[in-house]
Amino acid sequence: MKNKIVRIVTTLTVMLGVALSSFATAKAGEDNYTYTYDYWGDVQESPDAYTVAQVFDFGALGLDKNLKAAESLFVKDNHVFLCDTGNNRIIEFERTGADAFTVVREITKIKGADPETLASPADISVDEDGDLFIADRDNARVIRCDKDLNFKMQFTRPSDQAIDAEMGFRPDKIVADTAGRIYCEAAGINKGLLKFEADGTFSGFVGATRVSYNFMDYLWKRFASQEQRAQMVSFVPTEYDNIYIDKEGFIYAVAGGLDEQDLKDETVDAVRKLNMMGSDILVRNGEYPVYGDLYMGGAGGITGPSYFKDVTVLDNDIYICLDQNRGRLFGYDDQGRMVYAFGGNGNQAGYFRKAVSIEHMDNDLLVLDQLDGTITLFIPTHYGQLIYDAMAHFDVGEYDESQACWEEVKMLNGNYELAYIGIGRNLLSKKQYKESMEYFEVKYDDENYSRAFAQYRKQWIREHIITILVLIVILAAVPMAIGKVFSLKEEIDNADIFKLRR
Repeated sequence: MKNKIVRIVTTLTVMLGVALSSFATAKAGEDNYTYTYDYWGDVQESPDAYTVAQVFDFGALGLDKNLKAAESLFVKDNHVFLCDTGNNRIIEFERTGADAFTVVREITKIKGADPETLASPADISVDEDGDLFIADRDNARVIRCDKDLNFKMQFTRPSDQAIDAEMGFRPDKIVADTAGRIYCEAAGINKGLLKFEADGTFSGFVGATRVSYNFMDYLWKRFASQEQRAQMVSFVPTEYDNIYIDKEGFIYAVAGGLDEQDLKDETVDAVRKLNMMGSDILVRNGEYPVYGDLYMGGAGGITGPSYFKDVTVLDNDIYICLDQNRGRLFGYDDQGRMVYAFGGNGNQAGYFRKAVSIEHMDNDLLVLDQLDGTITLFIPTHYGQLIYDAMAHFDVGEYDESQACWEEVKMLNGNYELAYIGIGRNLLSKKQYKESMEYFEVKYDDENYSRAFAQYRKQWIREHIITILVLIVILAAVPMAIGKVFSLKEEIDNADIFKLRR
């Protein structure tokens, strides 16, 4: 009787543990700050990869007025440029400590420009020489000046048949490459990014998004009347919301406000990586597409897919997309696998009311909240830094150090898929193929498992080649020997019969 009671209590305890575990997993995406998705698409809680170091209220920094409809951040070395669009100014800050910034200057005029005063500056980029490129939206130009704000040149609306002659030029986002070329995203232009050469010449459009359409709608449109076609949605490319140029000169472009079905069908990409020819070369080897949250329910009254408003790229090729819809940050590695997701909408530190821009300074992150008029500074936690260290060691061939970091990450988060894959990749690089296969198998990494298996098969054959050859010889020799024995036996039998006949 006593043993039966013990068994019942033990069973109930296990069932309760499983139920609580399932409940925690189901609630992770709603209540837990940082999370990832596993192979099955389930939300997995994660230690925080980032923590809030400071939330900057600009009234406390000595500015004469608070931010108004600020739209963009740009980081150059230890300086931050903030486009305070509604106040027609750009504020430059210098980082003077781990969590301290001081105001360097407020930029409202460009000496020698016509007009000199900025009007709704929407974005800024700074090149290696310190030249500033400003998307001066309401002045319908992109202006270039030196670090002392002396006018150099400006880029205005190009004369091109692809642009409606009645359409104004409203540059929203810009990036400048090392050669002085300008790539501009302008309101109302969906043919891609406008590309200007260093001398101001317009050289065409780059990286137009793919057009998505329903075949039945397309077929109906072919036979519809002119009035019916006018009422139907046109099949046109999607405009980009923001762009970022990485250290190698590749442009990352994000498009927000996409349709849920288009994202799931992968007919439209929320993130693209453009080369010099405008071709999308973003690697998408993750289990799921790169579009933020997999589940698009109505928690907190917010529905629909993630709205990628901005993107920044760390030096280790991790790119982080800012979701304005739910106030979250989604980090992906260079293979398109989610590294972490965190954040949310709210009034607490680390949450946002309307996040519009993201930048990085080394591995620290800066996020601009337009409604609150604040910038939140995030710094990596020990857990987050371990992930970055593991990747950095691997990139330079320090496989033992990388594996040690991943092992510690796995100890902190036993559900973290990238830790298992990272350890497997290190073992694969060290030619420990059989061991690496075990780690890839745990997390269903078919591609890396196949690579490891192919190498393990070659290694096994090399190590056992002599044994294999001996077996081949034996297998070939045995039938010959047996055949020879039967042949001799037959000759002997025939000889005996011949003697008997004589």
